[in-house]
Amino acid sequence: MTEHLAVDGGTIAYEVTGSGPLIVLAHGMGDSRDAYRALAPLLVAVGHRVAAVDLRGCGESSTDWPDWSRTAVAGDLLAVVRHLGGPAVLVGHSFSGGAATIAAAREPALVTAVVELAPFTRAQTVRPGDLRVGRYRRGMLRLAGAGGLGSVRLWRAYLDVAYPGAKPAHWGERLARVDTLLREPARMRALRAMGRSAPADAGAQLAHVRRPVLVVMGTLDPDWADPRAEGAAIVAALPDGVGQLELIEGAGHYPHDQCPDEVAALVLAFLRPDAARA
Repeated sequence: MTEHLAVDGGTIAYEVTGSGPLIVLAHGMGDSRDAYRALAPLLVAVGHRVAAVDLRGCGESSTDWPDWSRTAVAGDLLAVVRHLGGPAVLVGHSFSGGAATIAAAREPALVTAVVELAPFTRAQTVRPGDLRVGRYRRGMLRLAGAGGLGSVRLWRAYLDVAYPGAKPAHWGERLARVDTLLREPARMRALRAMGRSAPADAGAQLAHVRRPVLVVMGTLDPDWADPRAEGAAIVAALPDGVGQLELIEGAGHYPHDQCPDEVAALVLAFLRPDAARA
C-alpha cells in the first residue's frame, strides 16, 4: 500500500512491508521503488521491516521540486527514517548511493549502516582509453541521448546495456512501468535534472561517514569503464576501516534487480551483528 509523507517542497511516496529492524531502499534516477520488487521480499523474509521509497519526482512522489541534488534527496530519506521511527540501514542505488552517503554523514544517529549499489558518490572523469571499452561507450552514448533529448527510447536502450546477459523474468513488466512513468513530462524532467546534478556534494561527505558502508558493483556495469576501480576509490575515500567492496560477476548497473539473491546474501552478511565492523 502506498503511503505519502509531506516534506518541505512536496510529498514522498513509499511502501512498508515486514517487521523488524528498518531498511530503507532508494532507487536511481529515472526509476521507481519497483526496482526493488525482487530484493525487498528477500529482506522481509528474514525479519526486516523494509520501506521502499520513490525519490522526489519519481514513481508516485510529487514532481514540482526546486532542488534535485543528492543533498536534497538525502533530506527526504532522513525524513522517511524519522517518520518510521528509525534508525535505519540506508540502501541507495546509483544516484541514491550518493544521497545515502550524505544522510549518514549528516545524521549518523538515524543511520546504522549504508549499502551503496553501483553508486555515484564521486566526481566523474573520462580517462584516456575509457571509450574503447564497448559497454561503457554504448552506455554513455545512450545515457547522454536520453538525458539530452529527453528520449524514453534511448533510456530503454540504455537499460538493455545496463542489464547485460539474461534479463529478469519480470523484464517486460519492468520496462512497461519505466515507459509509463517517463512518458509523463514531469517525470522525464526529473530524470534530466538528476542527470545534471553532479555528485560533488556526496564526494565531499565520504570522509565524514562513520557508519559501516558496503559498496556493491557489477563487473559489467556500463556506467564505468572499470567498475572495480570506481568501487575501490569510494572505499578509499571513506575513513579507514569503514567501507568494504563486493563485486558481482556478470552483473550490470542494477545488481539488486538482476541478481537479487546475491545482493541479499551480501547485504545480510554485512548486517549480521557478528560481521566485522569498523
